[in-house]
Amino acid sequence: MSILEVVNVSREVTWLPWAVQYFFLIGLSVACFVMSLPGFVLDRPAQRGFARLALIGALACALVAPVALLADLHQPGRFWRFYAHPNLGSWMAWGAFFIPAYVGGLLVYAWAALKPDFYAAGAQGGADPLSRLQRTIAFGPRPVPRLTKLLGAWTLAFALLILLYTGMETMVVRARPLWNTPFLPLQFAATAFSGAAGLVLLIGRLSGETDEAADGLAARWMMVGLVTTIVLGLAWFAIGALGLDATHAQALASVADHRAWQVTAIWAAAATVLPLALLWARPAGWSWIAGLLGLHAAWMFRWTVLIGGQTVPKTGAGLYVYELPLGHDGLLGIAGTLGLWAFCFVVLTIVVPPVRAADRGTTLAHA
Repeated sequence: MSILEVVNVSREVTWLPWAVQYFFLIGLSVACFVMSLPGFVLDRPAQRGFARLALIGALACALVAPVALLADLHQPGRFWRFYAHPNLGSWMAWGAFFIPAYVGGLLVYAWAALKPDFYAAGAQGGADPLSRLQRTIAFGPRPVPRLTKLLGAWTLAFALLILLYTGMETMVVRARPLWNTPFLPLQFAATAFSGAAGLVLLIGRLSGETDEAADGLAARWMMVGLVTTIVLGLAWFAIGALGLDATHAQALASVADHRAWQVTAIWAAAATVLPLALLWARPAGWSWIAGLLGLHAAWMFRWTVLIGGQTVPKTGAGLYVYELPLGHDGLLGIAGTLGLWAFCFVVLTIVVPPVRAADRGTTLAHA
């Protein structure tokens, strides 16, 4: 009789919470930008107030997301290697080109879309420093609708490429069946939109620009994102449970018998069903809770996939144990990212003028 012993070595996670923060923030930014397009590019005055809130969310998240990505490289100076020695067969390498193109396009698109508002606010304010800054940013009173549409198209192209690459760079890891599914890029996108809608709801309250029409649009975007997430999740589970695909069946089998993942499944179901029930009932104060739940669902999905997925061994049985450290690679890093986002949000809400009274009246008239 021969005895074969298999020794499994516990490994540290390679993608740290910084990666979760990056995937979370860049997804929110892209989704917020897409939600701003009807108000600015399609020139729908009824959606202008909503579009402004969404654009602020897109800008704040886009400015912070690359910082989290650089931190996740463990040595931020490594970023230049993506350009000095590009590996064009890697989705991660392509992302190094997509991100600057998207962030740069977003900044110029925001300037073009808000140019008349900057000039109007600066002209009304007089000689105070903020008004002078707004007039300088406006660079004249003339609106640039054609440029806004052109920049919107440019930024949209790279926004879609970012949604594609962030899903694909995880999906292509065949050694992890939990990641190796075509559902993953779609689920990243769906949860990004539900989280972005929640962010818009919160921005409206934090900036004091509550708007019933904007809240209604955010609620519809969130409902679409949540329903899509549920449908994709049920499809993934059905394919794995019925054994229609070997990879999906292996992925489901790797987590189905573990109590931690069973609790996670219940948690994920509650994180999507509860916001839907809240959006349908809309009790008093629903927007605060719905906004937080939408953000929670988007962040929780990325944490479960990226961090939880790394706790499933590629070989062997059981799960690796992950404990969130308190330092910069853990809780402190998460708190620091939130603090940096809050700083960018405050600066943006000070500099970017509020929606004009004429637009607000049009918005309310269409509510």
